Amino acid sequence: MKNVHRRVRLFGIVAASLAALLLGTSCGADSDTGSIPAPQTSSAGPHTGGHGTVDIPPAAPPRSGERFVDLGMPRPYRPSARDGGTDEYRCFLVDPGLTEPAFLTGSQFLPQNGAMVHHAIFFRLDAAAVASARELDVATPGDGWTCFGDAGIGDAAWVAHWAPGANETLLAPGVGYPMPPGSQLVMQVHYNLIDVRPGDDTDRSGIRLRLVGGGEDVDPLHTELLPAPVELPCAAEERGELCRREAAVRDLVRRFGAESGGQPERLNRYCNRGRAPAAGSTQHCDRPVTGAGLVQAVAGHMHLLGRAIRIELNPGTPRAQVLLDIPTYDFDQQANRVLPRPVAVGPGDVYRVTCTHDVTLRQRVPQLRNLPPRYVVWGEGTSDEMCLGIVVLSRPD
Repeated sequence: MKNVHRRVRLFGIVAASLAALLLGTSCGADSDTGSIPAPQTSSAGPHTGGHGTVDIPPAAPPRSGERFVDLGMPRPYRPSARDGGTDEYRCFLVDPGLTEPAFLTGSQFLPQNGAMVHHAIFFRLDAAAVASARELDVATPGDGWTCFGDAGIGDAAWVAHWAPGANETLLAPGVGYPMPPGSQLVMQVHYNLIDVRPGDDTDRSGIRLRLVGGGEDVDPLHTELLPAPVELPCAAEERGELCRREAAVRDLVRRFGAESGGQPERLNRYCNRGRAPAAGSTQHCDRPVTGAGLVQAVAGHMHLLGRAIRIELNPGTPRAQVLLDIPTYDFDQQANRVLPRPVAVGPGDVYRVTCTHDVTLRQRVPQLRNLPPRYVVWGEGTSDEMCLGIVVLSRPD
């Protein structure tokens, strides 16, 4: 992936990977021997942030040359939020046991506890960075380590993600994410604890990988992350200290740290060329395409106040195309959407991501109804918001 991790770190992106493995313990297994607990389910309506029923159908049969590798946590993890917050981001190292080159051609995340798993992102760590990840794991109390925005270690590349509405990801034939020998995955899980009593619940999620050998004729895939600002003011009838933008950003720093608190300013400087933030329900950001490739799939990510998201290519020009358009968004619409035909992009092209958020949903979504009103900016919490376009493309080496 061409410099994607550096872009992720620059913008402090999500979120938007399994087990807490100590000193090289491997939980990788072929699918007939791997052990992954059955998912727990709960029922809820749309815009529920991962608290709905998690229905996991059987995986599609392996395609030509593919094999399954199942990874699972060796023991349950009990998440907890810091500083009075309602969210935890936790990273876990998992080892698929690769001794030869391979390509990741699909995956199926298996969220075991649907009452708390908000979303998950998987990053590839090359073999040289694995030792540092193990050291961080051992040095951090409990399983895994705290992480916001990226894997928290090394030059990690985004290779998979899951959010409600997604199921099994099957990449198009002939494309896949490179998985060199000795590479491992970091799984970043966003736990949403608004409806979970602290210390009362655990999670033991897993993932099923589809791998083909490195000798197959496969074009390597890369993931581009396209964030845009969120500057959503309180409704006219709402009152409270957190309705002031400055106070809301300070609260974000309290809950997630200074790096996360700086994300709204970084996005504003980049997307709005440093102009003062313009409060409103709709925001967008233009980003230049940095290299030639073929867009294979797209996705969009927002939280519970999201109303619409759109990804365009070259808007306002004769070459304009719409890559993604979800005019009536809810949290269960975050799966990768494979384009009918790949779209060629290159230097000189521009992506635009546009998001609309609706502050009135705060009084209609059960998880948010009892929280104090706030000016909403980009933030990792379920009560914060995001505007993120995700573009999966193949590029020549």
